[in-house]
Amino acid sequence: MGARPTPERLSLLVGLVVVMLATLPRYLVGDHGNRFNLMLMALPLVGLVAVLQWRLLDSAGRSGLPRLLGRLGLCLLAGLAGMGAWHGLFSDFVGWELWVSHGATLGLLLHAITLWVRPLSQE
Repeated sequence: MGARPTPERLSLLVGLVVVMLATLPRYLVGDHGNRFNLMLMALPLVGLVAVLQWRLLDSAGRSGLPRLLGRLGLCLLAGLAGMGAWHGLFSDFVGWELWVSHGATLGLLLHAITLWVRPLSQE
């Protein structure tokens, strides 16, 4: 368990917080009270872990974080566009809540795949 904190892990944690926030309207509108409450309980814990990871990063790791967060933002936008196209072509419009939730999830998945293929330390 001697893994060091890395900016890549922190960017994934930030993406996870974004995905969790993006699912809240979906659970609220869909009347999924239990899932909504569980998400509200888990959000501060994931946020706390992200803050602790940030505090444990060295200065070199912190300097690479803005670039990774920019990549995360682009992946989230690509995920929203991809899910918008998917829902537009292959399903009836189901509401913005589902589109945002699915788009954020796809964006985080794209970000994780780009980190796996080419981490920041290799750029």
